Amino acid sequence: MSENIPVLPIAGGTLVRAFLAVLAFVTRWLKAFARIRRHRREAAALAGLDHRMLADIGLNRADLRDAFSEPFWEDPTVLLCERAGGRRRNRPPSPIRETPTVLMSGPAALQPAHRRALPML
Repeated sequence: MSENIPVLPIAGGTLVRAFLAVLAFVTRWLKAFARIRRHRREAAALAGLDHRMLADIGLNRADLRDAFSEPFWEDPTVLLCERAGGRRRNRPPSPIRETPTVLMSGPAALQPAHRRALPML
């Protein structure tokens, strides 16, 4: 006596797993593409800033040119973050500004500075 072994459910499960793996790969690729495209738009907005504003965030025009000279599948913001971060680490610390301190006690000391009542003169 020979038994019939169902082959279709086993093959169907394998096909479903293969389809889901391909679907996950394509989904991951599309998400990465959308992220890179969004970052390119954000970096393009930086190109519209003047040199003083770029210097405030630690960048210059050469950094933008270098970032956009990479292939389109590379994220330009990675290079921009590295350049700005490198300049921040190499920048000497800013001088400490002396701010007058006011000693307060009681419930007024627990309130934020902008909510404290000014003393009457």
